[in-house]
Amino acid sequence: MTSSRTRLVVALLAVAVIALLAVVAAGVVPFTPVESALEDGVDDGPSTTDTVGYVEGYWYDDDLPVDDRDDAALEDDELEAVVYRSMARVETIRGLTFEEEVPVDVIDREEFQEQDDVFVDLTEEEELHASVTYEALFMVDRETDAVGEVESLYGGTVDGYYDPGEDQIVIVSDTPETPELDEVVLGHELLHALQDQHFDLTSYDRETTDQDNAKNGLIEGDAVWVDREYEQRCEDEWDCVLPDDSQPPTSEPNWGLYFSVFQPYSDGPEYVDYLHEQDGWDAVDEAYDDPPASSSEVIRPGEEREPADVAVPDRSSDEWSQFEVEGGVANETIGEAGMVAMFAAGAFDPAQPSVIDREEFLTDGAGYDYDQPYTDGWAGDELVTYVGDDVDANATDDNLEETAYVWRTEWTSSEDAAEFVEGYLELLRLYDEEAIDDRQDTYVIESGYPGAYYIEQSDDGETVTVVRAPSVDDLENVEDGAAPEGEDELEVGSVDIDGDDDETDAIPGIGGSSAGSIALAVAVVSGTGIWLLVRRQRDASDVTNTTGDE
Repeated sequence: MTSSRTRLVVALLAVAVIALLAVVAAGVVPFTPVESALEDGVDDGPSTTDTVGYVEGYWYDDDLPVDDRDDAALEDDELEAVVYRSMARVETIRGLTFEEEVPVDVIDREEFQEQDDVFVDLTEEEELHASVTYEALFMVDRETDAVGEVESLYGGTVDGYYDPGEDQIVIVSDTPETPELDEVVLGHELLHALQDQHFDLTSYDRETTDQDNAKNGLIEGDAVWVDREYEQRCEDEWDCVLPDDSQPPTSEPNWGLYFSVFQPYSDGPEYVDYLHEQDGWDAVDEAYDDPPASSSEVIRPGEEREPADVAVPDRSSDEWSQFEVEGGVANETIGEAGMVAMFAAGAFDPAQPSVIDREEFLTDGAGYDYDQPYTDGWAGDELVTYVGDDVDANATDDNLEETAYVWRTEWTSSEDAAEFVEGYLELLRLYDEEAIDDRQDTYVIESGYPGAYYIEQSDDGETVTVVRAPSVDDLENVEDGAAPEGEDELEVGSVDIDGDDDETDAIPGIGGSSAGSIALAVAVVSGTGIWLLVRRQRDASDVTNTTGDE
C-alpha cells in the first residue's frame, strides 16, 4: 500500500457523524469528571492556562445575562462570554486547560452550504474512484451521484465544525434570520480544539477509511463523552444557551454512508470508558500517543487488532490496469466498521435489502451494534480500483461502465472468512444475482450494482477475494484466474450465523424516522480547505506541516 501520496477514500477525512438527540442517552458507563480548581480552593488571581474551570475571567459555573433569554441568538460580546464560560466548562469535565483562545462563529445553514472552503470540488479521477468504492460497498448505486450523496448527507444536517486551518469553530444554525448558538454542540467542538492543542491531531496517519474510524474512535469517543456530560449538566445544574427547537432533517439519509462514519461515535465513548477504568484521564491522555490501529479495536475495547498487511498485486491483462490518482494506486482499506455498514445499509430503509436486519443491528441500550458475526473476524483488507484501456486520464463518472475492482480480505480463521462469504453471498442474492452455470462462484447483477462478480476463498480458508468487472469475460482480464470453469464451491446457508436479537423500537441518533442533527467534528485542511469527501493526505509529514491542525 502506498504511503506518500494523496488518494481517495470511501468515507470522509477526519469527518464523522454524531447525532445529538437520542444518542446522548445511550448506555455509557459514567465516571466522575474532574472538578474545577475553584472547588479545590484556588486563591485569588487564577490564570487561564493554569486553572481548570477558569478562562479569561469566567468560571465554569458563572451566571450570564443571556441565560434568561427566550432564544439563543447572541451579539458578538455576548457570544464571547458564552464561549469563555463554555471553554471553562469543557475544562472542568475533561480536566485539561486550554492553551489559547478558540474563535467561534455562528452562521445559518444556507451560508454554510454555500461555503466553497467546506465543499471542495474533486478532480474527475477522485470522483471516479469514490464512485467505484461506494458502489463496491453497495452504498451508492450506478445511477446515483456519489459526491452528491455525501454532500446531501452533510449539507442539511451539520450542526457545527472545528476548522483547524483557521483555529476556528463554526456553529451552524437552522434559524437564518437570527442564527442561534447550541452550547452543547459548542462544547463538543471546543473539546476538539482542546485535543488539538494538547495532542496534535495532525500527527496521525489517516491513509485509509479504517484508520480514520480507528483514530476517531479515540478522538470522537472523547468528544462525545464530554458533550453527553455537558448536556447532562445543562439539565441538572448549569444554565446553558440552547435553541428552543432543532429543525428536523428534510429527508432520509443514505444509511450506508451514515453507518460507515457513525461507528466511532457509537463505540468510541465505551472505548474511552475502558481506558478510563485503567488509570483515569491519564490513560485516555496516554492513548493519544498510541491510538487504536483499527476500528476493530474500538468495537471491542481491550482487544488489540493490528491490521494484516494485505496487498493486491496487479494481475490484469493488457486491457485493464490498476487506476491511479496523483501517481498512486487508487486503493482503500474498508475495515470492520465499513463492512458492517455495507451489510446493515438497508436496516432502516424498507426500499433497500439488508443482510443485517434492524433488530440485529440495534442494541437494547439504544445504540448500534457493530460487533457482528459476519465481520468480527476481520484481520485486514485492501480494495483496488481498475479501469479499462479506454478510460483516459481525465476520467469521469461516464467511465463507470469501464471500471472494476479487486477486494482482498484477510480473516483470523477460516470459519470467520466463511461467515463473511455467507454475508456477501446473501448481499448478492438480495440484489437479484444470477449464478453463471459454467463458472465457479460467479454471478451477474443486472441493475443497481451491475456487473459480474467472482468470489474466491483461499485454500487455507483465511483469505476471501471479490472481483467485480463489467462482464464475466472481463473478470479474468482484471484478475488472472478469476471465474474459472467449474462447479460452485460456496453457497448461502453453509455456515450457521449466530446473532443477537435485541429488540427495540428506538433508532439511536435519529429523530423520528429521519437522521438526527449531525455535528461535523475534526476536519483536515489541506491547502484548499476542509474536504468533506474522499480525499486524504497520504504523507503524515505533509499534514503536520500544514498551517493548522487536523
